[in-house]
Amino acid sequence: MSESIEILKHLVRKKSITPNEEGIYDYIQQLLPTFQHEFIECHNVKNLYSTCVFGEDALHVCFAGHIDVVPEGEGWSMQPFGAEQRDGYIYGRGTQDMKGGVAAFVAALRQQELWNGFKGKISMILTSDEEGDAIHGTQEVLKLLKQRNELPDYAIVAEPTAVQWVGDTIKIGRRGSINGVLSIKGKQGHVAYPAKCDNPVEKIAPVLSQIAGYDLDEGDEYFEPSKIVVTDIRGGLQTSNVTPGELKIMFNIRNSTQSSKESVQQHLEKVLQGISYTLELKASSFPFLTQRDSPLVHKCVDVLWKHYHKMPTLSTSGGTSDAKYFAAFGVDVVECGVCNDRIHAVDERVHQDEIIQLEGIFIDLIKSFSKIN
Repeated sequence: MSESIEILKHLVRKKSITPNEEGIYDYIQQLLPTFQHEFIECHNVKNLYSTCVFGEDALHVCFAGHIDVVPEGEGWSMQPFGAEQRDGYIYGRGTQDMKGGVAAFVAALRQQELWNGFKGKISMILTSDEEGDAIHGTQEVLKLLKQRNELPDYAIVAEPTAVQWVGDTIKIGRRGSINGVLSIKGKQGHVAYPAKCDNPVEKIAPVLSQIAGYDLDEGDEYFEPSKIVVTDIRGGLQTSNVTPGELKIMFNIRNSTQSSKESVQQHLEKVLQGISYTLELKASSFPFLTQRDSPLVHKCVDVLWKHYHKMPTLSTSGGTSDAKYFAAFGVDVVECGVCNDRIHAVDERVHQDEIIQLEGIFIDLIKSFSKIN
């Protein structure tokens, strides 16, 4: 049995629901005795930063991930934290998202005799704050590393990105996420006397097409257009003879690098000229893109071609991840991992072959970095 499988089973059996790490860091420290380990804590969130130096080269490569998981929910056919194995699959919360990826790169980092030619620093960042607010984990570690002038050159986040086979999709970027609440002000009144009312529905109707389903940009080869997606509209008293005094519209925008919270606000200010309203905008995540010609992207593609003789898809699809923090600090970052068909779902599982394959990919990726400089 591959060592990565045993590591994964151990991780899954720890009920590390955000922000608890349940002793996982102590276990990983024991697996990597030649690494220097440091705990970085922020607002009761514990993060682990581990490093190992090979020679004097300035190259710094970081593997990153989270060991926290979402709650298990109900309806499982087996113990959600039992790491039971059946028909080649390992079942349990976090097997895909993302203890499988963590197990694979921890196992790869243990194979130091296979890193012939690597010169520089290998590091690992683990957090237990990704599935929650994700503000006291990876971001805080990178802030500290910047102060020390110790930021990595390249980062690999082992999020589950695959669709059919391990590594078939490499995330080189992600869309941002902007939440908005728009309140159109009016004056409540009797429908029989519309002249005495100020109906917010009538005020927004002529411009609603420039809000609901509106594309803020045209997108590009990496990103779809940034669309305003209305998620809720409500107003009034649920009666047919009273006009509403206010109409509230809630929306979300998964934005590309071409749009921002500021450009959204500018668009709505233009559309809503002459209308009394209030607007709340919050960017819960921001977009990023690692360029296709980055040495990191080239190395990932080459390694995956070696393993499968297939070209992976370079994608920016999906939700958000801690990869955005690396990008914000100017670090080239990609995401590569196991299949994601059951993330956050009942009976989450991963095939053992995927973990073994991902471990091999990470080992070859480490080897390839010596050829970057």
